[in-house]
Amino acid sequence: MKFRATLIGFLTILMWAFLATLTAASGNMPPFQLTAVAFALGSVPGLVAMAARPARLKALRQPLRVWLVGIGGLFGYHFLYFTALRNAPAVEATLVNYLWPLLIVVGSALLPGERLGWHHLLGAAIGLGGTVLLVAGGNVAFNPAYMAGYGAALLAAATWASYSLLSRRFGSVPTDAVTGFCFATAILSGVCHLALETTVWPETAFQWSMVVALGLLPLGLAFYTWDYGVKNGDIQVLGAASYTTPILSTLILLAAGYGQPGWRLALACLLVTGGAVLASKDMIFRRRKTVAAA
Repeated sequence: MKFRATLIGFLTILMWAFLATLTAASGNMPPFQLTAVAFALGSVPGLVAMAARPARLKALRQPLRVWLVGIGGLFGYHFLYFTALRNAPAVEATLVNYLWPLLIVVGSALLPGERLGWHHLLGAAIGLGGTVLLVAGGNVAFNPAYMAGYGAALLAAATWASYSLLSRRFGSVPTDAVTGFCFATAILSGVCHLALETTVWPETAFQWSMVVALGLLPLGLAFYTWDYGVKNGDIQVLGAASYTTPILSTLILLAAGYGQPGWRLALACLLVTGGAVLASKDMIFRRRKTVAAA
């Protein structure tokens, strides 16, 4: 059960890896407008499932604290991340934001039934090193003038880590509830768009198809699989393995013709993969022992 749930959580990382490519191919929609449209699309499958099976609607009857965690996680993270990008250089903001996998691994020690080992910390640290190498490319320079942006990026990282850890604490809340979180995030993002941005719609059928794919996968189904994974799988392994997201994303961008490969990417892949394997060693060896015993 735990191994299967962890694999489902890995599907989230794979879908998030397509986020940059799909976003780049979707046209020039402003961030909050794109988020509103994508999350609205992401909530559609859940709403259809609830319409077909009304019993699923009970999943939306949750205490206020559950709604605050769900909406705060999805909308709060994206609001803070976009704020960071508006107030700090993208490279530095992204690096600070990618502290969230490390925060998940460290914070998991506070969860019931979890134990933080040296290999979890070392694996997450190695993964962070690979991410820094890839994202910064040796050209990172933190400027005090952008402290507001850096602060927003740090709050974004803490928000997503907290959402993931609290989702584990609310393990009895069904994943169907994510439908409500996505729909609420779409509405709030739409309000932010109307207040802060100028509306820009896709110009071609291809761009619209990329928007739809974005809403159904990395900004849709991915949040359902992540919820299931962190609630039922190995959250420490998922946290450390999340550092593969920028690696996979870069590889997909290269395959789509958005860049050129180099030694930095190869070394970053090695570091991130090695860190994820190290953090996962308990699960890997436990699985081998189970198979051998069977």
